[in-house]
Amino acid sequence: MFKNKSLLITGGTGTFGNAVLRSFLKTDIAEIRVFSRDEKKQDDMRHLYPDSKLKFYIGDVRDSGSLLDAMTGVDFVFHAAALKQVPSCEFFPLEALRTNSLGTENVLTTAMLSGVKRVIVLSTDKAVYPINAMGISKAMMEKLAIAKSRLGGRKTVICVTRYGNVMASRGSVIPLFIHQIQEGKPLTITDPSMTRFMMTVEDAVELVIFAFQHGNAGDIFVQKAASATIETLARALCKLLRAENPIEVIGTRHGEKKFETLLTREELVVAEDLGGYYRVPADNRDLNYAAFFSQGRATVSKQQEYNSQSVPLLDVDGLCDLLLKLDCVQRAVNGEKIEL
Repeated sequence: MFKNKSLLITGGTGTFGNAVLRSFLKTDIAEIRVFSRDEKKQDDMRHLYPDSKLKFYIGDVRDSGSLLDAMTGVDFVFHAAALKQVPSCEFFPLEALRTNSLGTENVLTTAMLSGVKRVIVLSTDKAVYPINAMGISKAMMEKLAIAKSRLGGRKTVICVTRYGNVMASRGSVIPLFIHQIQEGKPLTITDPSMTRFMMTVEDAVELVIFAFQHGNAGDIFVQKAASATIETLARALCKLLRAENPIEVIGTRHGEKKFETLLTREELVVAEDLGGYYRVPADNRDLNYAAFFSQGRATVSKQQEYNSQSVPLLDVDGLCDLLLKLDCVQRAVNGEKIEL
């Protein structure tokens, strides 16, 4: 579906954008446009991927004018631009709102005006039962996307993908743990029993592509993911790097949850199980859930939310297998120094 088409990635200099480029530049896509605020990262990417298909646009999702220039003539959009760090969003919640919510409004409005065929909006498990500013701004982003999908209809199909922690992405604890191990320092853990979904960036790209191929207007897609405690993650990295660093518990950061949720109890009731994915259709979001449950149409198992504590947890060996898929972990295992 991408043959001879053009794709725009907002926030395209991040971990997700780099993964898309590594995958898509090998295909017969006509053009990939990277839209971001950071000219230094764009220049780095320009040298890393010397390909005539790749075009760069400086701009900000807060500025609809810069979006219009970048989106003219585009067929598809991956909207990945966001403020992602929970503590920084807690201290500057209005900035999170401006980028994650109002910025998404600008992206979707511009896409519809520009005749874009499909837009995939990248969300996070923190948008489910949100307790922090980052999650609240992403939850509002999802609502905006679903509302806009009704206006876009089949002309501009808008879908949402929701995923857990992308391992070794910007701000991930994995490079920090590796650095602490290599420096001989204690591994600083907020809460040993805290659980998180674990996904590779390749998983995130696959989820977005799946949404492009199978999504209807307003759908939310979730990929089934493994989960582990933070303590297990620390011990798995110590095992891979043959280290015995002590663990230091420092307490939870501002706005952190004990566990994360990918689907609410209500969403699970109407979700379609597609094997490795769940699809939550927008058309079912206004159901009378109380009646749905009382009529016995929902099984007991389906009344539970899908969170990082309700799925089987990976042990140290299982997490080691997953960690070895990460480039930074492989380099560390081979003795390379990992800088933050």
